[in-house]
Amino acid sequence: TNIGSILASVNPYKPIPGLYSVDAIDLYRQHRLGELPPHIFATANECYCCLWKRHDSQCVLISGESGAGKTESTKLLLKFLSAMSQTSLGAPVSEKSMHVEEAILES
Repeated sequence: TNIGSILASVNPYKPIPGLYSVDAIDLYRQHRLGELPPHIFATANECYCCLWKRHDSQCVLISGESGAGKTESTKLLLKFLSAMSQTSLGAPVSEKSMHVEEAILES
């Protein structure tokens, strides 16, 4: 659920097909925070928009207990931001290069 610009999420401890797909990235990049159901991509999109459109510095705090999914949430956030940065360079999300995302995730 969203609490303002805060996303409170629960680790389902199982994969949910399509939840973090390229189609989901495409959907959430076209909408503002609150227009679609709560999702980490909605939070990432808000961060991206504030960074580039309003030139505001951004910080994302991901917290939780051991096993809560902090690392996976970070990977998903970076996946979205990587896709957005490549889209802004003119490449469609579905055809984006994975090199930037892989380099970020490996670091």
